[in-house]
Amino acid sequence: MPYESPAVGRRSLLLMAPAAAAVTVADPTGAAAHAAGRTASDYAGADARSARVDVHHHYTAPEWLAWAERKEMVSAAQLPWWTRWDAPGTLDVMDRAGIATAVVSPAMPVRGFESSAQRRESVTVALDAVAGLTAAHPGRFAFFAPVFPDDLEASRRSFTRGLDDLGAVGVQVRANTRGVYLGDPSHDRLLAELNERSAVVNTHPHELPGTDPARPAVPGVPAFYCDFPLDTTRAAVNLILSGTLDRYPNLSFILPHGGGFLPFIADRMGAFAHFLTPKVEAARVRDYLHRFYYDTAAPLGEAAAAALLATADPARILYGSDWPATPADTLTGVAVPALDRASGLTPLQRRRVNRDNALRLMPSLKRPGS
Repeated sequence: MPYESPAVGRRSLLLMAPAAAAVTVADPTGAAAHAAGRTASDYAGADARSARVDVHHHYTAPEWLAWAERKEMVSAAQLPWWTRWDAPGTLDVMDRAGIATAVVSPAMPVRGFESSAQRRESVTVALDAVAGLTAAHPGRFAFFAPVFPDDLEASRRSFTRGLDDLGAVGVQVRANTRGVYLGDPSHDRLLAELNERSAVVNTHPHELPGTDPARPAVPGVPAFYCDFPLDTTRAAVNLILSGTLDRYPNLSFILPHGGGFLPFIADRMGAFAHFLTPKVEAARVRDYLHRFYYDTAAPLGEAAAAALLATADPARILYGSDWPATPADTLTGVAVPALDRASGLTPLQRRRVNRDNALRLMPSLKRPGS
């Protein structure tokens, strides 16, 4: 998550040489595949479970942590274990999960910045780090540039450098910013500029407004368990209600965790659309839901997959791991097998979810000629 956090919890901190203009994806149709005796035509019929493109990957750069500690903004020893990101361990998990390329979201896990200038400096450090990461591991990593709806100047500097100079494939934003949900009129200038660029906007939830992550509303139930899906759902509904999807048709919004509760309340949304202010035409609700992209970081078991497929266009479902917030054993032992076994997906649809849909949405990921 590309933003500061009001408190430290297991997942309350998730968001926060230059890369080439076209980021390349590790592709089994290339030399490695031929070395293994496979051809491009062989791979064309596969479900791509060994060549996934992961659009939900949190990256807390060691360089950023060192900078933030020098500024006495964080104490790395007090941060959750998953903020101690390292390339060798991550690449090992990616290989075991069949992830060819991870599109990372630079995290900046702080309680708050002293000023916009400090935030801009933080973004510079984070972008420098992710540029180094993508250069050091060609094809294995791409990234979203962080943006902040409450700070247009910092956002503009981030997405301009990220998209124009470093090859970012989109931007990353939180579902709510200090209690103001994505799509609020105060976000129009930022969204208008991103719309001109036909940007991919990757979203991520956070604590619900008015809650204290140190004191869960339901004792013993962390925010990521129930509150995060609701936060995503609120943001999606607000993007519909505010007319954002209509005013900025060139934006492509990715909703994490299978869209939160959205697939499970799709019928409810249509039936009670007239209770919204302003009212939304019930007949248009399904059309709006088909405008979003959804990632599979849930994990996406049979029930969730069925609900999502009943709500979303299968061409708009993307693979997401939620690494490292999702532990390696859960990722490789639960989430990945659940997706591979989901009976509602045909082999072709599974291939598209694992890989092709992401390449279609973010074509700079695709290696020329692959």
